[in-house]
Amino acid sequence: MKRTFLKTVVAALALAACGGAFAQERNIKFANQNTAGHPIVQGMEKFKELVEAKSGGKMKVTLFPGGTLGSDQANVSALQGGTLEMVAMNSGILAAQVKDFEVFDFPFMFANSKEADTIVDGPFGRNMHDKLQAKGIIGLGYYELGFRHITNSKRPITKVADIEGLKLRVIPNAINVDWVKALGANPTPLPFPELYPALEQKAVDGQENPVATINSAKLYEVQKYMTLTSHQYNPQSVLMSKKFWDSLSAPEKKIIEDAAAESVKYQRAQNRALTASITDNLKKNGMQINELPASEMAILRDKMKPVIAKHGESSAATVAELQAELAKLRK
Repeated sequence: MKRTFLKTVVAALALAACGGAFAQERNIKFANQNTAGHPIVQGMEKFKELVEAKSGGKMKVTLFPGGTLGSDQANVSALQGGTLEMVAMNSGILAAQVKDFEVFDFPFMFANSKEADTIVDGPFGRNMHDKLQAKGIIGLGYYELGFRHITNSKRPITKVADIEGLKLRVIPNAINVDWVKALGANPTPLPFPELYPALEQKAVDGQENPVATINSAKLYEVQKYMTLTSHQYNPQSVLMSKKFWDSLSAPEKKIIEDAAAESVKYQRAQNRALTASITDNLKKNGMQINELPASEMAILRDKMKPVIAKHGESSAATVAELQAELAKLRK
């Protein structure tokens, strides 16, 4: 009798705890710069599906792709102020908050996706996100934007010297401005939603992005030439407002964490599965795509080295930590 009574009490308390956890409906706004159909947005859609299912509909997620809630910088401010709950953005952009994040924008840092996964999913990636808490931001995981390539409307790039003189849009941060200058091109920092009209109006000649982004934004309509340089790999940080996070119960936090982890795996798989077919689609839409020979890629890497050295000075400990982790992987 006593044992049965105790089991009943424990069960009742567990039910009460769950009821308390979802006593109020949660509304989560989740923003990103990419357009609907992009693998990043597909990851966000999976996150929404999982959160709403796991919470029995008590937690609602509304997606805002395509920069509809403003630029990445505006989204960061909104996260910190608690007026926006979530955003997914290029991790390197967070260097404006924590300088060390610029390592994610270093050219030729990762040799392949497997290396990137191991780094961002391991202690290094978690430690990087932990540094954001003091800035009012919680890091939940990393989606993948992928390896970036250069496009333009002027000419095929068959050697590094062909990049000279081109006016290229870059992500608005210092390291991207500097590596474009190092190639003899003219960097133009612009938020992503402003890119297509800038290309269409010939305000810039070209840009650099992964193939999924080039395709989803229909940049093939305003760009003729693409060179597969893989010069930079972009993880995308999945972020939550600390003000909102601190308001959640433990069961709600677990739902968010589990959904984020599952959506990360899904998003990366989607991105990688689509890459080959997307490249074919770009060709069908009139883009001329080429690769640089090994000798030219060596020149490209050499031109990037002074940029890495310059920006590595202010984040020396973090750079050393990352390089040590990569050295372990490459043994």
